[in-house]
Amino acid sequence: MKRRAPRAAALDSETARLEGPVRTCVGCRARAAKSALLRVVVADGVLVVDPSGRLPGRGASVHLDPDCVDLAERRKAFARALRSAGPLDAAPVRDHVAGLSTTF
Repeated sequence: MKRRAPRAAALDSETARLEGPVRTCVGCRARAAKSALLRVVVADGVLVVDPSGRLPGRGASVHLDPDCVDLAERRKAFARALRSAGPLDAAPVRDHVAGLSTTF
């Protein structure tokens, strides 16, 4: 009788070990804990940073990394994730992330 190799349990995956809600970064498409990502929303056609996570509307999450913000902008991921008709300027998000990286 042939024995099967044991199957990896779903609990062994990286995202299963994360505590709390999990979101996907629109830039690099990696999954991370909600607390490790920055939420952005569209308010009056402008991309707005929502660090408290309380603003109304559909939100998108991005890592606090300038590379992820640049990648999301190049891929037009903010507009797609937020279901916006036109292109969105990522300058407010880029400025917020740059301000956080200079404070460390």
